[in-house]
Amino acid sequence: MNWIAILAALSGALAVAAGAFGAHGASGQAAEWLKTGGQYQLIHAIAALVALKLAARGPATCFVIGGFVFAGTLYLMALGAPRWFGAITPIGGMALIAGWLWLAWSVRNGL
Repeated sequence: MNWIAILAALSGALAVAAGAFGAHGASGQAAEWLKTGGQYQLIHAIAALVALKLAARGPATCFVIGGFVFAGTLYLMALGAPRWFGAITPIGGMALIAGWLWLAWSVRNGL
């Protein structure tokens, strides 16, 4: 069973749900956090599936984990978690950047 693909698909579903909640059920800063988190998570769910198709499991894993951490902290803050959760958000962003760099390296070296 390909757990990365399953998590990527669930990540995409969560991103759509967060975006919808941000558009219709939240306001102010919470809506912005939901919109930003949803956008990044959806893009990286798709990137993870593409990376898997290219047989690049490492970058795909970075995209899934990074997406959950980056977006998840924003979602939690939108739902009322303490703002210090925002200090965790960049860790997810760094995982996303690492995934892109790893993917570029992998493609450069013929996967």
